[in-house]
Amino acid sequence: MHSLNSLSAKAREKCDGLGLLLLRLWVGQEFALAGFRKLSSGWEAPAWFAGLDFPIPVSWLPASLNWGVAGVAELVLGVALIMGLASRIAALGLIFITYVAVYSVHFDLGWAGWNQIDSDDGLGFKVPLMLGIMLVAIASQGPGRWSLDRCHKS
Repeated sequence: MHSLNSLSAKAREKCDGLGLLLLRLWVGQEFALAGFRKLSSGWEAPAWFAGLDFPIPVSWLPASLNWGVAGVAELVLGVALIMGLASRIAALGLIFITYVAVYSVHFDLGWAGWNQIDSDDGLGFKVPLMLGIMLVAIASQGPGRWSLDRCHKS
């Protein structure tokens, strides 16, 4: 029995941080790719983006500046998450970006859209909600064992 407990403890120790690593890699690449797509299409905001209703204080900025800032922030913060560098700050920044995206784009169906992705009636916020929950896990739990943040502490 003792060897089974010892084996279980060793397995837990080896896997410690694996879930947070996978969350960081998944969420980070999603945002980094979104930012890259924005930036690679140019600094001028497309018409669909320029016509969005943004929350304050984002609404105080011109659409093209919003487009560029969102693209740079998604790319930089996404890469930071992937590397596990300033992970909690990166996650908090991406939570704000997710809030702005839900407010501006993904709330077509209102609260009924919490479990919808795309429908004939509009966009729901299921995917941003899932990303937001993953970001909250990273912000609250930290980057995990396999991160530059953890290496820097050692």
